[in-house]
Amino acid sequence: MILQALAQYYSRLNDMRAENLAPPGFSVEKVHFALVIDQRGKLLQVADLRGTKGSRLVPRESIVPQPVKKSVNIAANFLWGSTTYVLGADEKGKPERSLQCFEAFRQLHRDLLAKCKDEAAIALLAFLSNWDPPAAPRLDHWQYMLSGNIVFQMDGERGFVHERPAMRQIWADSLADAAKGEMGMCLVSGQVSPIARLHPAIKGVLGAQSSGAAIVSFNLDAFCSYGKSQNFNAPISEEKTFAYTTALNRMLRSGSHNRIQIADATTVFWTERDSPIEGFFGLMLDPRDTSSDEKELAIFLEAIRDGKLPSGIDPEVRFFILGLSPNASRISVRFWHMSTVKDISEKLGQHFRDLAIVRTFENDPEYPGMWQLLRETANRKSSDGPPPLLAGAVMQAILKGAPYPEQLLSATVGRIRAEQEITYMKAAIIKAVLTRKKRILNQGMEVSMALDKENKNRAYLLGRLFAVLEKAQQDAIPGANTTIKDRFYGSASATPRIVFPQLLRLAQHHIEKAEYGKVRDKQIEGILSDIQEFPAHMGLDEQGMFAIGYYHQRQDFFKKTPTNNDKEN
Repeated sequence: MILQALAQYYSRLNDMRAENLAPPGFSVEKVHFALVIDQRGKLLQVADLRGTKGSRLVPRESIVPQPVKKSVNIAANFLWGSTTYVLGADEKGKPERSLQCFEAFRQLHRDLLAKCKDEAAIALLAFLSNWDPPAAPRLDHWQYMLSGNIVFQMDGERGFVHERPAMRQIWADSLADAAKGEMGMCLVSGQVSPIARLHPAIKGVLGAQSSGAAIVSFNLDAFCSYGKSQNFNAPISEEKTFAYTTALNRMLRSGSHNRIQIADATTVFWTERDSPIEGFFGLMLDPRDTSSDEKELAIFLEAIRDGKLPSGIDPEVRFFILGLSPNASRISVRFWHMSTVKDISEKLGQHFRDLAIVRTFENDPEYPGMWQLLRETANRKSSDGPPPLLAGAVMQAILKGAPYPEQLLSATVGRIRAEQEITYMKAAIIKAVLTRKKRILNQGMEVSMALDKENKNRAYLLGRLFAVLEKAQQDAIPGANTTIKDRFYGSASATPRIVFPQLLRLAQHHIEKAEYGKVRDKQIEGILSDIQEFPAHMGLDEQGMFAIGYYHQRQDFFKKTPTNNDKEN
């Protein structure tokens, strides 16, 4: 189903005439330099094709003949390649191999262009016949050419040799001859077609080999059966193999709006037909791209949080989400989710409703992205990041409307204990976990968006009490470097019976010194009236509720008092 959906996505892009979409037999690759030759094949100059992106030089993307799949074997590409193949020289100190690669490149073009009367073909053959590989290091930009790809360009022309119609036709005819191989029933199309022996590499999955990796691969005898070898064990036609790999590589390329990174899972997503949610989905889960129309996104997010779908959106359009992670020379599927635009919108809307909690600052994100949430579960001073499996589990919970993983609550409470700080984002995570657990499993406690003075949950009351005791200390000792939170938060939330009697005695001294001591004394008395006893221990859910009570009470201290105009409005 995954490959079928990807192949259909390629068909959709092709029907839309999407920009820079490679036709069958071709591929979008990064090219760095062009060798400019005249009609006699003389090299006139080396043209630098790189452009600037910020302070960096980046290669140009160009549609070139599809590269051959190779590992340690010598196999040349048509009309483009590295300096090892195009010029017969590299920096690895292996001149014999470099010459073999150049000879393979030259022979390929002699075989394919021998009967071609196109002036570019004649010029290219002349260049390859006369080129002296030892002269390569004397070329301009040589040190930069070593790590890039090279194409050819005729003097006085803006386009490249591989873009000429005659060259494209020669390459298409060559592929047609090569496709006359083993026939079989394609698993994607269900039709008898030429089967692809090898599949093009998938590039762009974080952590995978830079040269690309494979989703479908059989390279050992143990993986084979019924006398089949390599990818004949999973028969997919040449046409559908090209379609699914091209579509996936397009979504995985740098700058793609169909890709987000969730911990170690490189995630791509697309819709069956054109839909606005395809452009919004990545920004909803990872809102780090500020180039989009933020106002339009905000309207969409507000609508789905309120359980509505904006007009003009077909709710029945199918939506696909694929999470990939590296696995040696292969790519493993971390998760695969197929749904509809309506279902995805409802699930995301519920996710944001569960997260909704009073914000600490006005610039706190009202719709926090998934990466922003996961970052709260990890030590920011460490480069490890959040646990990889946690990211996949949270993603599944969001997309399926299932309870969030218990590890999400555990990791968040653990970071609060370590950092002695309850941020807006951490409070939102805890609130979401507890809210969803109560709604789906009927376990745990109800959690409100802001301070709920009617909530008699013991852990919630203890969190509120701890916040009031801290405020009493701050009133008595303004500007204190540390508060009771820095010393006692962890033990107060886990073993209240040991800590709170001591804190209450200490609070009496603070109340006597503070200007608003009587106010705090009344607040303490009001909360204590609903607490029968201090528990010896509190579990994970109760520690989460303690954090929510503390956070709610702290925000209530600093909320803006409404004016008469505010009340009228």
